[in-house]
Amino acid sequence: MISTEQLLHSIRDKVDHPATVKELLQVLRVPKHERAGLKRQLQALVASGDLVEIRGHRYGLPDRMNLVVGRVETHPRGFGFVVPDRPIEDLRGDIYIAGANLNQAMHGDRVVARIERVKDGDRAEGRIVRILERGAAKTVGRYDIDPSGLGYVVPFDRRLIMDVQVASADRRGASPGEMVVVEITRWPSATRGPVGRVVEVLGPIDAPGVDIQIIMRKYGIVDEHGEAAVAEARRLGGQVRERDLTGRTDFRPWPTVTIDGEHARDFDDAVTIERLENGHYRLGVHIADVSHYVEEGSALDDEAYDRATSVYFPERAVHMFPVELATGLCSLNPRVDRLAQSCLMEVDRRGEVVSYELHDGVINSDARMTYTEVNAILTERDPEVRARYAALVPAFELMHELFGILHERRLRRGSIDFDLDEPEVMLDANGLVEQIVRAERNVAHRIIEEFMLLANETVASHLETHEVPALYRVHEEPDPAKVLDFEEFVTALGYSLAAPPGALRPRHFQKLVERIQGKPEEKPIALLMLRTMQKARYDAANLGHFGLAAAAYTHFTSPIRRYPDLVVHRVLRESRRGLGDERRAELVEDLPEMARHTSERERRANEAEWELVQWKKVRFMADKVGDEFDGFVTGVTAFGLFIELVEHFVEGLVHISTMADDYYWFVERQHVLRGENTGKSYRLGDRVKVQVLRVDLEQRQVSLGIVEILDAVRASESRRGPRRSKARPKGEARRAKGRPGKRERKARKKTR
Repeated sequence: MISTEQLLHSIRDKVDHPATVKELLQVLRVPKHERAGLKRQLQALVASGDLVEIRGHRYGLPDRMNLVVGRVETHPRGFGFVVPDRPIEDLRGDIYIAGANLNQAMHGDRVVARIERVKDGDRAEGRIVRILERGAAKTVGRYDIDPSGLGYVVPFDRRLIMDVQVASADRRGASPGEMVVVEITRWPSATRGPVGRVVEVLGPIDAPGVDIQIIMRKYGIVDEHGEAAVAEARRLGGQVRERDLTGRTDFRPWPTVTIDGEHARDFDDAVTIERLENGHYRLGVHIADVSHYVEEGSALDDEAYDRATSVYFPERAVHMFPVELATGLCSLNPRVDRLAQSCLMEVDRRGEVVSYELHDGVINSDARMTYTEVNAILTERDPEVRARYAALVPAFELMHELFGILHERRLRRGSIDFDLDEPEVMLDANGLVEQIVRAERNVAHRIIEEFMLLANETVASHLETHEVPALYRVHEEPDPAKVLDFEEFVTALGYSLAAPPGALRPRHFQKLVERIQGKPEEKPIALLMLRTMQKARYDAANLGHFGLAAAAYTHFTSPIRRYPDLVVHRVLRESRRGLGDERRAELVEDLPEMARHTSERERRANEAEWELVQWKKVRFMADKVGDEFDGFVTGVTAFGLFIELVEHFVEGLVHISTMADDYYWFVERQHVLRGENTGKSYRLGDRVKVQVLRVDLEQRQVSLGIVEILDAVRASESRRGPRRSKARPKGEARRAKGRPGKRERKARKKTR
């Protein structure tokens, strides 16, 4: 029987109209014994969006009928967009859907949409013609009762624009104003809204701990691990067994350390270093061998795949694996034997890897070091700390030396290197923000990040060279249209990427980063540069990493926290033992979906972490109404200015309705609001003084008013001298280590 892919190819080549099953059987000349299978394949193609079933039970190709299959993303103001499952040729962006054309679709639904017009050359508008699959059946929101006595739930996610009706018998004891989880039992129709029943009462929205529960339920993040997974983890025990050491390289005699934050509990990478007789460095990066314990298809593996990543909130982490593994058997704790996959690299004086080895190893870490301690040894040269770790000080100094070489090597090849200030959220016992301070990053953070980057790149090159099917971490070139917009903006400030047409390279961005360093316009240009970039993701094909200027890059260094790293460990081991044709074919078929799923789960985790922190910031501002703060413009829109407060790293909105000194017009390409009569203008990066007008906890918004312009960014401004800070893009350097960079500082992880 032909495969599903071959069937789709045949339909494209031989069928010139939407056809019934009978017509397809005739045109494709399907034998009788395969006809039942054909019907199942057609339904599978409909489910995947490759075919669309229309009236008369006819099957057609969506792209030949102006139809698009994708997910709905609605906006609180009532309209929405369909994000296509696959890119559509000659169209830019998603398909806009007016509110009247949503046809009862809700945020997250998978739908078929018809493109009805294309405006401005490449922007499509359409209507939803069919709902293929509903989104999440449960949502979180505020329970209330209207004057007539009818109960309803207002979704916390403002993109869900319909309230859910709840009968009195189905409210589960919820009181008006309490946050609940509601399960939709009847989806909306043309004449009524959705109906549901309360399945969980969370409590008042301002009660301690309720905010994190709301965010977890909004994003479908499950806290507790399944019984089967926990039972498997417990059966593995807490110590390395003698039989586990068979065939492994023994690195236990090597001086080995972990370097993490003060509050870290799980350690999945350790490093060793020595200088070779030829003057080169031998760097060993040892990663916890989770794949030895987690078998493919086991309960632990199935649950880890579904989660795909650990999630790091300010108060706590939601681990991909049960704690028995995450902080126990698969954590490289000091002075105990632990299994590892080890990457040994010989690095020359220019930072090039001249040879490498990959091993199944066993280590015994000599010390659990913190970033603060290593920084005290290397930067502060604290005599007490240096004396305490006297035996390891030479190794740390050698690491520092190699770090400088590796960092310079990346800069030479054009790797984009941002290091913008980021906030650290300090919480009290009730989970409320006490203060927001600038997160400290020292040389120890940068050493470990650089070593993890090198290991990831070395493993990726190995996979590519040996043609091993795997998951790569890819970062594609920026959208040319966004680059043009960015170039127009920086040109107005006296800068340029200076890139020849069609020859844009990472080094053009990096050279601009170096030019703006320490200047008043550094942050707005850097922020817009980040928005110009694509988002890094996982892919079964090696598409390179633009931001790092790397030909091949993967995630190898954190299998405790990221499922793609676990996949890479598995295929590395299998390739060393010999990868059969059948297994290779299986990987080639499965990896694209793994890449899509893990990328989506990573986005979900990042959004959940970000939203909780933003919400806590808004609550932190609740008692500051009337206070004035310095800030700078981080966003310019037709409806106002987004301002980040310098002191607290909190972003608020200056709505255009509060700017009463003139009529302001939005100049989109220049990112400017310009006064019609006064000539006054506000652009990205302008420093302003603002007053807090209102804090809306329900909408999670801080409203600000302009007091005065403090420092306007203009091309004619004098240039101040450089500041001693480097930068790093959205980034892979921090995500290389796979660890929650801000978890150590009681905030959410930094990922790449």
